[in-house]
Amino acid sequence: MDDVTCADAELTIRCDPTALADVRQRVRGVAEPIGFADQDVSNIMLAVDEAIANVIRHGYGGPCDEPINIRIQRVSMDEAAAIQITIRDFGKQVEPDCIVGRSLDEVRPGGLGVHIIRTVMDDVVYSPADDRGMRLVMRKKYVP
Repeated sequence: MDDVTCADAELTIRCDPTALADVRQRVRGVAEPIGFADQDVSNIMLAVDEAIANVIRHGYGGPCDEPINIRIQRVSMDEAAAIQITIRDFGKQVEPDCIVGRSLDEVRPGGLGVHIIRTVMDDVVYSPADDRGMRLVMRKKYVP
């Protein structure tokens, strides 16, 4: 796919990790014009990857043909430019308070997605969606 540069992007992917390349490109296309440095863009893409991996693993129970809706926007946050990514799935609903990362004292592979998301992004809100599934809204403020 060619470079994507825009102020807003919306896409629906199937619950399949192979779709992440397109999502990363769309994130880059919104984040770079805001002014985020390459490392910040990479960190934002990592947070999005982790969020979608969690949807695939925990929301849907593995790769399937179910949809994941993603909206990537340039917004304002505390009077500064920011990127906002909304991820909406139609899988299992959970109480937002139950979405926690494992203790960093536990040395073992996996289970760090929620910790990565909360560390990288400035604002993270999980909420049950209307009738089924979850909505995750993540925001990162651009700091020159």
